[in-house]
Amino acid sequence: MNTFVVDASVAIKWYVPKVLSDGAVDFLQLSMQKDFFLLASDLIVAEIGNILWKKCRRKEITAGDARKIIGAVVNSFPIQIIYSNQLMPVAFEIAHAYDRTVYDSLYLALARIKESPLVTADEHLVNAIKDSTWCVALQEFAF
Repeated sequence: MNTFVVDASVAIKWYVPKVLSDGAVDFLQLSMQKDFFLLASDLIVAEIGNILWKKCRRKEITAGDARKIIGAVVNSFPIQIIYSNQLMPVAFEIAHAYDRTVYDSLYLALARIKESPLVTADEHLVNAIKDSTWCVALQEFAF
């Protein structure tokens, strides 16, 4: 079974159409067909909530739609959540070494610990750690 770490930049695209949403949905469908094991830091839930809040403020989605998405995340999220406290020592070292936020580094730490790539739509993150093997850009993922 293949294991992948997924960050909020990919997961939010499963619920809110945006650039690269088709690729994110294709990745999710492939993960179900191929029985991939998806992981994320518990931070992903807060990040998705914050993205939805921002989209409501900008009137890109309704509060009702945001509530439905939150319900789907809470009740049927296709990712196993790992507590951040288990990842923090490695995340801090990654953040320090690569000058990245601890938030991004939590996903990278999980990828490093599990020896599984992080799939992200965050090009800045991919470019910042391009000398590592922990990260795959969603747009470069081979379907």
